[in-house]
Amino acid sequence: MEITWYGHSCFRLTERSYATVVTDPFDSKTIGYAPLKLKADIVTVSHDAPGHNYTDAVKGASHVIDGAGEFEIGGVFITGVSTDGASTAKKRKDASSRNTIYVFDYDGITVAHLGDLQQVPTQSEIESLGTINVALVPVGGGGGLNAAKAAEVISLIEPNIVIPMHYATPDVKVPLDSINKFLKEMGLSKPETQPSLKVARSSLPEETKVVVLEYQAS
Repeated sequence: MEITWYGHSCFRLTERSYATVVTDPFDSKTIGYAPLKLKADIVTVSHDAPGHNYTDAVKGASHVIDGAGEFEIGGVFITGVSTDGASTAKKRKDASSRNTIYVFDYDGITVAHLGDLQQVPTQSEIESLGTINVALVPVGGGGGLNAAKAAEVISLIEPNIVIPMHYATPDVKVPLDSINKFLKEMGLSKPETQPSLKVARSSLPEETKVVVLEYQAS
């Protein structure tokens, strides 16, 4: 399968003969980046905010998933796990405080999109995710995990591959930390970036590897 990043928390997951998924499409007027012009069968929304819920940017979608549950669409098994997107001290009762983590299973390759997760999940939430091959993790603070919490969550999930998201770039308008803080937490110097990631079970590393993607204009 192939994973492509379009900035912020928006990714496209594709695999031949399977449904195409777009995660957390954003409103470019609010967030920055180039306007999204994507096509997909499935759109997932981690929470109700302009940086994550602009489903009009995705054409052709027959399914929009915006909460917890189990789904099977176009050969893709999707599990949505609800978490509290707000920090404990700032819990709100409105919908924007709730976050959904999605796990996508493409014929045994699992990808977890953590959405705007702000705090370390509970043990039961971690267990409900199952085995994760690729984790798409917010690392830049703001509405999502900061660098230190991101590193802690990764140590609990133990994915084969981590793709950081939701951090400062030249094209994002919202205030976020740079990726450098996260790389330092992970004990890494800045790795080379690549335009997309192709994942096969045979190529999964045994030790957790961080892969930095270049955001693409759609």
